[in-house]
Amino acid sequence: MTHIHGHPTRVAIIGAGNVGATFAYALLLSGLSSEIVLIDANQAKAEGEAMDLMHAVPLGPPTRVLAGGYEDCAGAAVTVVTAGSAQRPGETRLDLAARNTEIFRQIIPNIVRNNPDGILVIATNPVDVLTFASQKFSGLPFERVIGSGTILDTARFRYLLSQHFGVDPRSVHAFIIGEHGDSEVPVWSLANLAGMRLPVYCAANGMHCTPETLTDIFQQTRDAAYHIIERKGATFYAIASGLTRLVEAIVRDQSTVMSVSSRIQNYYGISDVCFSLPTVIDGGGVERVIQLELDTEELDGLKKSAEVLKNTIHHLKLD
Repeated sequence: MTHIHGHPTRVAIIGAGNVGATFAYALLLSGLSSEIVLIDANQAKAEGEAMDLMHAVPLGPPTRVLAGGYEDCAGAAVTVVTAGSAQRPGETRLDLAARNTEIFRQIIPNIVRNNPDGILVIATNPVDVLTFASQKFSGLPFERVIGSGTILDTARFRYLLSQHFGVDPRSVHAFIIGEHGDSEVPVWSLANLAGMRLPVYCAANGMHCTPETLTDIFQQTRDAAYHIIERKGATFYAIASGLTRLVEAIVRDQSTVMSVSSRIQNYYGISDVCFSLPTVIDGGGVERVIQLELDTEELDGLKKSAEVLKNTIHHLKLD
């Protein structure tokens, strides 16, 4: 079993909907946590999911799975919040902001009251605004409130680039930064394969890298959620995998670089907003945010992204 300082590693999950339940399943299969607690406003749903998961335990890593209440967040190394109203077809992520901020006003203080020392991971959309709200409602230090941010966009980006270049996605290095949403920014200037920037790689390997091709890859990345929601109503497998990877970096103290959302202070002059940047994640949460060498267009995009989010934060009276 996974133990930290002699205690079993407990992960609490708030919200047993598609994302919460799928994440619980991915976490169970990973063997990272010896205790998984599911908490949902619909107690029966949490119990049903916990029962179904418990029946998988004899076939996988030994894990205790239970449905509980906020008091069961006590001692959790990480509490992952997936609760809230889902994005409806045709709705933007920012339309969700007001509804979910009100839900978080109830949830976050309940978690922190029972678990003042753990790390909060926010997955509910719009994730950047809700990460900002969670930091405010919790009073926790910035480094212990992390949003899933553009983990998923970055994964989609790498996947689509890997398809184009015919290599394993893990061999492609590229980040999406800024808002998890329509104003997100692809960092083309630093995208690389085998340590070579894309234009150099393409020239050296006789491949096409037209601006049109690259724009198309980014648009597919940015709009992927809309296409999936249109077809199956929600997205949950990839985000569940992203959350599992994030929890791994925390409980195993790995110092992994991930594109997650956290409270930004003086990044190219941008402050007091949460959005995603490549961030070193270790046992304490955010170890540091990496200072990227961005080109002018990317920096402009990042500043616009910050403005979009600040307008929402202001609109919701969170600033």
